[in-house]
Amino acid sequence: MASKSAKATAAGADAIESAVKNGADAMKNGFEKAAKGYDELMAFAKDNAEAWSSAANVAGKGFETINSEWFAYSRHALEESIAATKAMFETKSAKDFFEMQSDFARKAVDAYVAEITKIGDIAVSAAKDAAAPLQARVTAFVEYTQAAQA
Repeated sequence: MASKSAKATAAGADAIESAVKNGADAMKNGFEKAAKGYDELMAFAKDNAEAWSSAANVAGKGFETINSEWFAYSRHALEESIAATKAMFETKSAKDFFEMQSDFARKAVDAYVAEITKIGDIAVSAAKDAAAPLQARVTAFVEYTQAAQA
């Protein structure tokens, strides 16, 4: 009987040892997967932060360019307005005054439309350039999730 008990005890000990070993292996594998997932998540988050920073820098430069353009246009428009006003008041007849005034108004509107178009183009370009790094991150996220599902 002792040998049956010894065999049963040995079998039980083997089963427990095997369960502990398998549990330890499973825990180790789970931890390694979790650590790898955490590292991937942190790398992804870092890339996202860099994309947002890049987008903000590009947008900031776009706003700076728009501000510079608008300031230069405003200064030029003011100078043109002052010069036209002086010239209009130096005219000898009402007809010449109104012709100059009409010519100035037409040129001012044309310059304004051209400037607004130019600023619009700058804004569209800046928005497109600022969105590029964010779009790249969306694409990376889609690829990551598709790979995780596969």
